[in-house]
Amino acid sequence: MKKLILILPVLFFFGCGEQQKNASTEDLKVAIQALIEDTEGDFGIAFKLLDDSGSHLLINEKEVFHAASTMKTPVMIEIFKQAGSGKFSLDDSILIVNEFRSIVDGSPYSMDLGVDSQEGLYERIGEKATVYELMYQMIIKSSNLATNILIEEVGAENVTQTMRDLGAADIEVLRGVEDLKAFDAGLSNTTTALDMMLIMEAIASGEAVGQEESRQMMDILYDQYYKDLIPKLLPKEVKIAHKTGSITGVQHDAAILTLPDGKQYVLVILTKNLTDVEAGKEAIAEISKMIYDFVNGNYS
Repeated sequence: MKKLILILPVLFFFGCGEQQKNASTEDLKVAIQALIEDTEGDFGIAFKLLDDSGSHLLINEKEVFHAASTMKTPVMIEIFKQAGSGKFSLDDSILIVNEFRSIVDGSPYSMDLGVDSQEGLYERIGEKATVYELMYQMIIKSSNLATNILIEEVGAENVTQTMRDLGAADIEVLRGVEDLKAFDAGLSNTTTALDMMLIMEAIASGEAVGQEESRQMMDILYDQYYKDLIPKLLPKEVKIAHKTGSITGVQHDAAILTLPDGKQYVLVILTKNLTDVEAGKEAIAEISKMIYDFVNGNYS
């Protein structure tokens, strides 16, 4: 009986601690949901602190979104995987072309320079570039041309299967970019916030392919050119490895963040049906700041 009396207060203490942790996370969730409700559009959010606490926050985490350019991170993972298996080297050269085949009927289509974000590559059509160079441009400047060349090299179906192997159950990488026949047929690349969180966590933990490959992927993601979403309101000393994506009414960002004190977390914010794109982008930046303050112990 004495042992029971001694143990009960300890159980009560840890029980209270857990309730306090849940309550603070719940308060954060309520505040984020209030912000979302004031922003016209749909949001999917997945946050996880990469420590032993298990602290996380999920909002509409299984809602399906057009993946936009966030699908380029899974393509990068597949490139490193196939390179690691010896199928090719990252230093191998590939011909820069601008003709691809629709997944609907195999008919040819070309990329439109006016809707791509990396113009320089179009001046080099007919020349060669290394796998690594194309992959780097695919991530940091979100080159659609580089993406399509690389997807033809590794196979979209292989990208999706590798994501399944990483535990991402719903993401679908079906095709390259600007396949309008596929788009009209409802065949688009899709993802969920939960799946993108699992994918980014795999990179952060070194489990996406291997420790060295994950380190190299992090280095590429650190060089992301577009910084007006998750990073916008955060201190410069926060290291952010991330990939953005956008199409009409859609703004995404999926990130691994490392604070100066070593704390690390994954944050994915997906949006769709935004009627005011700038308001949507501001909401993403505000949500990111709220979660940063929470992780940093300054949230109230």
